[in-house]
Amino acid sequence: MNIKLGEKIKYLRKKKNISQEILANYLGISFQAVSKWENGATMPDVCLIPALASFFGVSTDELFDFNLYEIENNVNDIVLKSSEYYYCDPEMCEKILREGLKKYPGNDILLNCIIGVIPIPERSSEVIDMCQILIECTKHDDIKYDAYRILAEAYKSIGEYSLAKATINKIPEIYFTKLEVAALLLDGEDMYEAAHKQKNLSADSLIEMLIKLADFYNQAGEKEKSKTQLLIVKKVIDAFKDDFTAEFFKSTIYETRKDFLKDIETKIDLLN
Repeated sequence: MNIKLGEKIKYLRKKKNISQEILANYLGISFQAVSKWENGATMPDVCLIPALASFFGVSTDELFDFNLYEIENNVNDIVLKSSEYYYCDPEMCEKILREGLKKYPGNDILLNCIIGVIPIPERSSEVIDMCQILIECTKHDDIKYDAYRILAEAYKSIGEYSLAKATINKIPEIYFTKLEVAALLLDGEDMYEAAHKQKNLSADSLIEMLIKLADFYNQAGEKEKSKTQLLIVKKVIDAFKDDFTAEFFKSTIYETRKDFLKDIETKIDLLN
């Protein structure tokens, strides 16, 4: 793969009619590094792949001459496998995603999933760097805006509240999702898949918002209002106890959140 990638970089550079020095200056590296890539002696750092693709005006998959249909299916499989560990074992989740990234360097979807599982604030600086790369280089709006969201969280975690607020303001206000529209307007299997996925997203979002409100009321000294929000959280999670697992997921909302119920019950007890 080293030689193939090096040849592709050389081909695209010559097609653009630029020197190794110009490409190196754009990337902030030495022209000797570019020369080594093109000779197949070394590989570019994974963080430089999106920048290379952006510079040449191609996707990261095109840069590696991957079959786009095959890569999309394989990446989806990697993400699905990693999602099994998202709540119970984040380290394993990240490990699976990084193994996938070794096979498909610079893949936007895998990078986006990785920054979503890296712990904040413990590794905020790493998250910030990766978010900035994604925002600059990705051609997908959903990935860009999700990177803005995670970037804002990382900024806040290190005390950069103004940067967090400014980052959030770059995200457009949208009152519906593509999945929601698909579930409402399409039929059959198209509707079925979209509705299941939106159901889980909506449930997760509702749970998170209720917890944020509970924290706000608790800090304001309004214990009963805080308790009410947490009781609703418990009811929402319990409501999914009898739900079944669709083929798009490995578990239900209840199964992924049932351990979380213990924390909620502890918080409720403290408010009594």
